Order: sequence, then C-alpha cells, then structure tokens
Amino acid sequence: MFRLLALLVAFALPARAEEPGRFDYYVLSLSWSPSWCSRQGAAQGSPQCDRPLGWILHGLWPQHERGYPDYCTTTARDPSRTETAAMADIMGTGGLAWREWQKHGRCSGLSAEDYFALSRTAFAKVTRPDVLRQLEGPVRLPARVVEEAFLEANPALFPDAITITCRADRIQEARICLARDTLMPRRCGEDVIEDCSLTDALLDPID
Repeated sequence: MFRLLALLVAFALPARAEEPGRFDYYVLSLSWSPSWCSRQGAAQGSPQCDRPLGWILHGLWPQHERGYPDYCTTTARDPSRTETAAMADIMGTGGLAWREWQKHGRCSGLSAEDYFALSRTAFAKVTRPDVLRQLEGPVRLPARVVEEAFLEANPALFPDAITITCRADRIQEARICLARDTLMPRRCGEDVIEDCSLTDALLDPID
C-alpha cells in the first residue's frame, strides 16, 4: 500500500525542468532549403526562398542518449534581433535563429553569442556535397544516396553518425551527431539513428 501511494505521489509531481548544459551530444541539423521552400516556405513568402540556398543550418541541438531537452529555463540573455539576423547567411532567416535559440540554444548552457558561434563552427566543419548543388531539375533517388554523398565528402564521418530524414516524400534533412567537447562525429543515439528508407525520395534543385 505504501509503495503504491509513493508511486501515485511521484506521478503527481511536476516533471523536473531540464537543466541547461546537461546533455550528452549535439545533433547538427542541416535542412535542404529547396525542399522546405517547395513544401511550405514559398507559400509563406519566406525571404529564404528568394535565395539560391542548398543545405542550411536548421540548428545545433543538445541531445540526450535518448530524447532531448527543450525550452530550458536559463539565466542567459536572449539574443538581440541584430544577433539573430546575423545568422541568416547560414540559417536562411533570423526568425529561424530566434526559434532555435528558444527551443534548443537555451538548453546548451551557453550564452546566445557563444551558442551561435559554436553553431557556425559546427556548420563549417561539415562539407556539404557539391554534387547535390548541380541538379538541373527535380530528381527521385534513394535517400541513402544523399548519405553516401556526405560520407564521401567528409572522411571523418561514418554511417551511424549521420541520418537522412524525409518529409512528404522529399529529402528533408541531414542530421549529424557530434561530440559536445570536440564536435567530431560520434554514433547517434537509437532514437536519432534511423534513416529515411525511401528509394524514390524527391530532391528539389536549387533555383
């Protein structure tokens, strides 16, 4: 009876807030901009879709071995509009930079300035395959071909450190798992590692 009561009390307690800086590794999420623009961005009138962008930085996400922290409470100052706008060259828009800080950056344990600087460093460490920028029109291909292109362009990368995701039958993102202290590729957690299995995923060209 006592044990049952203890369990009921435990479930009634509010969940512990995620503590900034407590996570295991990072996921560097790269979004194929033409896919997002074809799916929704152009219809929203996003300025991102007025530029010939390929892989952009979706975000640098603190990750647990399973699951991830988000919307952490932090004493770090929120970035200014100038600071988020300065990320538009690799993130498409300053609005995305702001949203990523809110959801993920606040959990990093870093200041906004340091979080965005680390995001730039991580983005620069990954070579985006040139071959995917040379499409003259939409193509359908196995999602694994995109992964293989990344592996060929990045000798330190290996299959369990990258996953390709799809959405609405399109190639959506390349997610690369990085050690938090060195930003070197590491094995993804089990909830991240599963690849898109489509054999005819649509890859939109850069306009």
